[in-house]
Amino acid sequence: MVDQHDLYKLLDAAFLEDIGEGDHSTLACIAATAKGKAALKIKDNGVLAGVEIAKQIFLYKDPTALFTPHMQDGELMQQGQLAFTIESCISTILQCERVVLNCMQRMSGIATLTRQYVDAIKGYSTQLLDTRKTTPNFRLLEKEAVQIGGGKNHRFGLYDMLMLKDNHIDFCGGLQKAIQLAWDYAQEVNPSLKIEVEARSLDDVKKILLNARGKVFRIMLDNFTPLALTEAVALIKKEGGFETEASGGINLQNICEYAASGVDFISVGALIHQARSLDLSLKAIKV
Repeated sequence: MVDQHDLYKLLDAAFLEDIGEGDHSTLACIAATAKGKAALKIKDNGVLAGVEIAKQIFLYKDPTALFTPHMQDGELMQQGQLAFTIESCISTILQCERVVLNCMQRMSGIATLTRQYVDAIKGYSTQLLDTRKTTPNFRLLEKEAVQIGGGKNHRFGLYDMLMLKDNHIDFCGGLQKAIQLAWDYAQEVNPSLKIEVEARSLDDVKKILLNARGKVFRIMLDNFTPLALTEAVALIKKEGGFETEASGGINLQNICEYAASGVDFISVGALIHQARSLDLSLKAIKV
């Protein structure tokens, strides 16, 4: 569920960007008190996302608005359907129109692509994760769309876990040193911070198993082939005590090969940065 405070911060920036000093088009030809009604029309097939966000956007601008959903987030949608109707001041509808559409089109595209990945690995125990490869200042809704599509969120930012990736390890001076420093830091700053560490080879895996028990909760196996991943996952499960995550070069064509390894999680940045926005439109209803 999207935090309302964070959503309002996003909306304030979006409205400032779009309205600026004033919606001159509406001010020029629409009476301030005029009421109207509009419907969200679907023009693409896919997974609908952002209905609840649209409701909050309209109510943020006009708490008296009447928002009537005809479909729910996560439903399969087809061209020609109506997602919702909105009754409010016409100026509110027009000022919210582009913000609502931008959010819903982007979110529906992400939810649709995520659902394709989730459906591809049905039957496997592996769970699908997103990444931090998001649009600046829009991560809140992009990650919400992943959940609507059936995926799960990885960390939201740099602040909610320690994740030692290749650059951290190389800049620090090695795998063992990075793990120990991260552990010491977490104990001092916030012991509840979990530590995930990247392994780039089977040798890295062995070093982590030897030095990180009780310190690292998850090993990310980056850019492993499906065969190498299967070997690494088997070794980690034999030792026990670690979650496993596969990342790097994984797409719809090969994800099943990776899931077949028994890895706990697969993270795919493409869920967000490769998603195509779907076509939706908000049209006035004559009453």
